[in-house]
This record gives sequence, structure tokens and C-alpha cells, in this order.
Amino acid sequence: MRFLIVMLASLLLCPMAPAVAQVDVPGYPRMVAVARSPVYFDPGSASNYFFYDGMYWVYEADVWYTGSWFNGPWTVVAPLAVPVYLLRVPVRFYRNRPAYFRGWNPDEPPRWGDHWGTQWERQRRGWDRWEPTSVPRPAPLPVYQRQYEGNRYPAAELQATLQDRNYPYKSQHDMR
Repeated sequence: MRFLIVMLASLLLCPMAPAVAQVDVPGYPRMVAVARSPVYFDPGSASNYFFYDGMYWVYEADVWYTGSWFNGPWTVVAPLAVPVYLLRVPVRFYRNRPAYFRGWNPDEPPRWGDHWGTQWERQRRGWDRWEPTSVPRPAPLPVYQRQYEGNRYPAAELQATLQDRNYPYKSQHDMR
């Protein structure tokens, strides 16, 4: 519930139209689980492309985007609303690393507090500390979307209907 409130606040502060992320996925991505995490990543992508809790996530040009379909449309997500498990993904899983990642340990998460500042860090206190035994199970991948590659990719208006019909998973997201 807390995530939904933050996500809604994030959407109110950002443009309501879908955002244009610089990601064009030619086909259904090959998602691989990040070890000891409920997050998947696409090792073949040139983008920072992830899947977590039933949603695709992209980090490009210092902006987080999310969408329920593998090639968008994308919605901008404010840094305060990014789920902690995405923030905890080690640097090595970012395919297109920003310059400010240079010198950071590839086996540790990015230093988001260094990048986004002390106000962000105060509001997201504890994001970088967790008990590995309490990590939730990864959400199932929406493999039904594979049949909608290329010119079969559905218009945004049809995506929600197809998702409701074919993907029964409901978000387990929590900001803790």
C-alpha cells in the first residue's frame, strides 16, 4: 500500500503521458535472475533493463522508468519511489553504466545516496541493509508476452486487457 501511495505521488509530480525511454527491445528479452534477489536482468540488453515484482524497469540517463510490457510504454518513476530490491542490484548487472558508477565495487549496489544526495538518503534510510534470508521470491515472468513480438506488439490500450487475461500475478511490493 505504501508503494502505491509513493508511486501515485511520483506520477503526480511527473508527466502523465507515457515517457519515452531510450529502450527499444526487438523481441521478448532473455531475463536471468540476479543471485540472492527477486530481480531479473537482461544480459543481452544494451540498457539497464530489469524485471521486478511483475513490472519491467529501465534505468537510463539518470531516470528510472517502469512498464508492464517488455517494450513499454514507459512511465517515469521518481528516485524515492524505486523499489529497494532494484536499488540493491549490484553494479555489475547494469549494462550501460553511467559515468558516476566508475570506481564503484561491481559486487555492491550503486551508491544512490552519494548520487541523489542526503535528502534522498534520509528518506530511504536502510535501503542498503537487508537480511538475505528475508528476500521475497521472484515474480513469475510474463512469458505470454513472447507471442507479441515485432509487429504483433499490442497498442497500450490493449495491453492491460491482455495482462489481466494472461498474467494472474499481483504485486507483492513493499518499500521496506
